[in-house]
Amino acid sequence: MLRLPIAVFSGAVLAGVAFLGPAAGAQLPAQRPSSPGASPASTAANLPSEPNSDAQTELQTGSRLTRQGFLEQAIPHLLAARRQGLAPYATAVNLGICYLGTHQYKDAVSILQELVATDHATASVYNLLAQAYLGNRQRQEAWQSFLRAAAATPKDEKLYDYLADACTDQGDFVLGLSIVTRGLDALPDSARLHYERALFLAQLGNLEQARPEFERAAALAPSDDIGYLAKVQLALYGDQYALAETILHEAIEAGHNDFRMLSLLGTVLLREGAAPGDPKFAEAQAALEKSARENANYPAAQIALGKVYLMQDKPRLALAHLEAGRRLEPNNPAVYVSLASTWQKLGNREKAAAMRRQLARLIAQKTANASPAKP
Repeated sequence: MLRLPIAVFSGAVLAGVAFLGPAAGAQLPAQRPSSPGASPASTAANLPSEPNSDAQTELQTGSRLTRQGFLEQAIPHLLAARRQGLAPYATAVNLGICYLGTHQYKDAVSILQELVATDHATASVYNLLAQAYLGNRQRQEAWQSFLRAAAATPKDEKLYDYLADACTDQGDFVLGLSIVTRGLDALPDSARLHYERALFLAQLGNLEQARPEFERAAALAPSDDIGYLAKVQLALYGDQYALAETILHEAIEAGHNDFRMLSLLGTVLLREGAAPGDPKFAEAQAALEKSARENANYPAAQIALGKVYLMQDKPRLALAHLEAGRRLEPNNPAVYVSLASTWQKLGNREKAAAMRRQLARLIAQKTANASPAKP
């Protein structure tokens, strides 16, 4: 649930797609030109007839950095282009993406609201705005923005998927469940949405309702990533770790060997009780290290790899990966458990205590978000 596809604009032209990682936070939908029905090239009319070369360079640099995932570094370049009035829609969208990806939710809300106020309220902008509102703890506003996006593109599976991921990042499982349930009204045969719905139900403690959703996802996409993931989850919720391991090996042998599957394999092997010196521990470490190499922005791999090094009594190496995981997924309670142990091993009791306090806050927040309140 840590996919961050970002459609990046260079000038007014769709330049490409970059992939960032856990959740570095918000899930970012593909964008389209501001004019209804316009092609990317046709929006060139939004550019000044003789744009300042420095502004063009700033926009191109900012767009390239955004596309490559260097969001924080892209922001000053995009702001420079924005100050000179170059391609206001493209610049604002890219800035919104960067603010979301760096957890500057208030700034993201502000700039995306400007797009809405200036008649650039596309479904994609509302999608981004909903994610920004979620990060800024404006739950009702997030729901209303989602409804506007869904009304414009009800059959867009990615709309529901990205917002579901954003809800997971923020720990708002009730709202996430409402979003994917609305998505399934429009797309009843979406394996991905059935899988997402099962995850939310499981997070909310409704395992009996989650099971048929996992089964439905597996039946709809038996040979796809989602089908394998659903079967793994069914095994895990039944505490059948050996079966989960078998399914993961089958998936990897079938070619589904991306960083997510490798990370999940390493995590399952650790849950089976693999310890330093065991062949399965070495397999888990190798899978997690490969996952982290393939996508350094995938928090699950970073957090699990930190745990591996902690188990090997390598706290400084563990700290690097756990801090990377915390930056990417700051609302994941698991990272604070391992960070508290790591700082304790390093002799810093104050930081260990701070990690335990943050863990307690997240658990309290998760309990509050599990309330039956409607969006």
